[in-house]
Amino acid sequence: MASTLATVREIRRTQRADGPAAVLGIGTANPTNYVFQEEFPDYYFRVTNKEHLTDLKDTFKKLCRIMGLEKRYFHHTEQLLNSHPGLLHGTPSALDARLDIVAKAAPELAASAAAKAIARWGRPATDITHLVVSTNAEARSPGADLGLATLLGLRHDVCRTVLQLNGCSAGCAALRLAKDLAENNRGARVLVACVELTITSFRAPHEGDSFDTLIPQALFGDGAGAVVVGADAVHPAERPLFEMVSASQILIPGSEHLLSIQLGGSGIDGDISFNLPRFAAQNLKRCLLDAFGALAVNGVEWKWNDLFWAVHPGSHGILDHIDSALGLEPRKLAASRTVVRDYGNMLSATVIFVLEELRRRMDEEGDEADEWGMMVGFGPGFTVETMVLHATKS
Repeated sequence: MASTLATVREIRRTQRADGPAAVLGIGTANPTNYVFQEEFPDYYFRVTNKEHLTDLKDTFKKLCRIMGLEKRYFHHTEQLLNSHPGLLHGTPSALDARLDIVAKAAPELAASAAAKAIARWGRPATDITHLVVSTNAEARSPGADLGLATLLGLRHDVCRTVLQLNGCSAGCAALRLAKDLAENNRGARVLVACVELTITSFRAPHEGDSFDTLIPQALFGDGAGAVVVGADAVHPAERPLFEMVSASQILIPGSEHLLSIQLGGSGIDGDISFNLPRFAAQNLKRCLLDAFGALAVNGVEWKWNDLFWAVHPGSHGILDHIDSALGLEPRKLAASRTVVRDYGNMLSATVIFVLEELRRRMDEEGDEADEWGMMVGFGPGFTVETMVLHATKS
């Protein structure tokens, strides 16, 4: 028995990577169609034939200003909406139409982002061993994972995993899963692809709508982000961008009512409390202190402003409250603020846009860039995802 266990342990040891997982390539993509936030209230009430709801439109204009965005990208155009009138009214009969649109568009948008990540990684797509796809826009199988694998020409034995309806924290969750896969499978190269299309949640405004029910229409946009993850980068083309040191997920008890997402007859729907930004910031420090233990080595003390921050920018309001709660310098959340301003909240894909923007800024700063940092995501539950990152030098 002892010799058998020793053999199993030795096999297990050889299966694992020697070093930590690392981000080896990042890519992002958006549809070509976009709408400026300043023009969105007029656009939204026009395409939904609700211009007669003048008081509600004034309320929506205030909400759009509060969001602080400049523009958002959308796969759905006015022409597409006109050809599927059921999408405007959220009728159950339109659900199949929504999912059919996503079935074609999601793999294509994800492939655009993935192709950029693979190009930056520097190795052929056929070297990908695992595929993790995250989306809140789809609820069917086979889905975007199979379509993406086909478009990229991935191997038939690539191991596919799909995360659906995990909300905004899904991007961080997918990267956490990729870290585990890379570190527990020697030589593995994991492609993470997060793709979001708001066509599954788009609906017309209704008399009696409140700020809470209108938030999704004022905040969310379409986009895709992709990351190649692997450990033990020995190939000459590979250059780690961020080492993935440790990851954790924390559920805040009694917070289920603050944020939810579900698929119903009218498409993807959810509840977002207007008090969520304040609540998220109030509970973040406790979560970070738990995750921060990975950096507390040999008694070294770290301060929040000693780190770089890749925070999922659910909204400017969340970022403002985090700034205040942690006492961060203005530049610390600059990458997150830039992404949410230019694209809106793209759910799972957003944090990948932040990582790309953060790496671009680091390459410009050179030796002055922070070495250690934290990635943070928020999702239904209320759930907080964290990952300690170590930035490599260019």
